[in-house]
Amino acid sequence: MYLVVIGWMYVVLMMSVAEATNSTGSVLGAIVTFFLYGLLPCALVVYLMGTPLRRKAIKAREATELQAQQAAQATTPSNDPDAGGHAPGAAEPGSVAPVRKEP
Repeated sequence: MYLVVIGWMYVVLMMSVAEATNSTGSVLGAIVTFFLYGLLPCALVVYLMGTPLRRKAIKAREATELQAQQAAQATTPSNDPDAGGHAPGAAEPGSVAPVRKEP
């Protein structure tokens, strides 16, 4: 893809030089030719042709962030009371059972 862009920019540069050095041409015409026939279309083509690569990079970055988030959730303790893996009424070793008021 870049080889085509380089070749087209060479052709446009030669067109601009021919416009600037021609007896009926002008430097302003050469500049307009270079930008309207060269830089703007090539920039548009390179941007459009690079869209799939940018999209793939975004998906890869999102997948990496999701894996990091899942790893962080797996290592941090949960605030849920039953997330410890014990039976609901069982107290952990070394802890004191909660005291309740009599009804």
